[in-house]
Amino acid sequence: MMPTTLPREHPSGLPYRPGVGVMLVNAAGLVFVGQRLDSTLEAWQMPQGGIDAGEDPLDTAFRELEEETGVPRHLVELIAETPQWHYYDLPDAMVGTIWKGRYAGQRQKWYAMRFLGEDSDVAIDQPHPEFKAWRWTAVETLVELAVPFKRALYEDVIAALSAQL
Repeated sequence: MMPTTLPREHPSGLPYRPGVGVMLVNAAGLVFVGQRLDSTLEAWQMPQGGIDAGEDPLDTAFRELEEETGVPRHLVELIAETPQWHYYDLPDAMVGTIWKGRYAGQRQKWYAMRFLGEDSDVAIDQPHPEFKAWRWTAVETLVELAVPFKRALYEDVIAALSAQL
């Protein structure tokens, strides 16, 4: 399998959707994960989302974090960002169906952010909710909690960011 940090092309010829991800870390060193509303799997993920045309990746990270968790920019502090873009491929059965069939997966820039608020500041009941549940978890459990097709991505992101947490 190709490392997820190298620029690459998908066999389908479809491009990768540009996106960001946020590793939100609380004072105890635990990481925010949410369980997606649209998934029947017992899988959890960190906040992530697509970059709008002309949008700066860091601004996207702050926007996506607030849209998915309710946590505003003033309640986080940027710790680190991945120096490279990281990739994941959609499973073959999902290519051509997710994102209106325009992408084979995502290429993402990831950011580690320190959560400065209280648990009561987290509000996943947003106008366009992504998650049905949320919790704090140890960094060591992130890979096993993720959907199988994102596990290599999470391994790479953890390796890139964990030394700076």
